[in-house]
Amino acid sequence: MPPPALHSAVLDAVGRAITSGGIAPGAPLTLESIGTQHQVSRTVAREVMRMLEGLGLVRSRRRVGLVVLPIAEWNVLDPRVIRWRLAGPGRDEQLRTLTELRHAVEPLAASGAARHASPAERAELVDLAARMRVLGARGDLTEFLALDVRMHELLLRASGNEMFGALAAVVAEVLAGRTHLGLMPAAPVPEALDQHQAVAHAVADGDAPAAEAAMAALVGEVRRALDTAPTGEDTP
Repeated sequence: MPPPALHSAVLDAVGRAITSGGIAPGAPLTLESIGTQHQVSRTVAREVMRMLEGLGLVRSRRRVGLVVLPIAEWNVLDPRVIRWRLAGPGRDEQLRTLTELRHAVEPLAASGAARHASPAERAELVDLAARMRVLGARGDLTEFLALDVRMHELLLRASGNEMFGALAAVVAEVLAGRTHLGLMPAAPVPEALDQHQAVAHAVADGDAPAAEAAMAALVGEVRRALDTAPTGEDTP
């Protein structure tokens, strides 16, 4: 269950401050400081602190209270942490590491989906890719994003590997983040649309090597775009 709106707003503010480096590792956090800065009650501040601790961003220490932890301790796969990092000064590095994760996982997931997906899932993938082509040509990025997220989520969950399936929310956050932060072109490039359809048809045909190769090409294009983009500039 998502936190109440007030809790969520304060959590986002403090979470962004930590993940952006605005509050340095080792710095103390108190209920009083959160309550005063964000004008909320101790009850709200306490709940925010509890959620931050659950995300690995802070830890309770005797005689000190809660202190901010370094990135090695963060739950870096939590969608909220990903969202905060994508919105911060470390965006380029976050995109790089997430894209490398996708490059390592999604081709194998597509291969697994070619072996394990149900007939209904195979048909849905083909339909999604076809609809994405139409929407991409039209420049409807909002609906395109929804279908893109669904397609990648379906591939991960249909892979037959529950570990891959558990990464569905991570990939969804990356795709949404690139769009919402203006890091996507005004219309998807034709090669990306071709590759989505190639993945879908390979999975539908049960061709695991072709599905893996097509997905590697798809994510590889994103990786190459990040590698060649000037630091700090929008990624295509």
